[in-house]
Amino acid sequence: YWGKGIMSEAVTRITEYAFEHLGLVRIYAEPYAPNQASCKVLEKAGYTLEGRLRKNAIKDGKIIDMLMYAKVKE
Repeated sequence: YWGKGIMSEAVTRITEYAFEHLGLVRIYAEPYAPNQASCKVLEKAGYTLEGRLRKNAIKDGKIIDMLMYAKVKE
């Protein structure tokens, strides 16, 4: 199912629901920097890259960066 836009659609709909029904004004996500697929999903769903969290996580015994994406209710 990869590459069919399923996750982008799911993230978009969940984000819209959270803004409309839960009263949220900001939603953020912190994917691992090397995970370009997750970054692309967030970008397609309208999230904006706000910054890089340097050496923020340990994955498979390696210290890696994470990225900060967010979307705010307009």
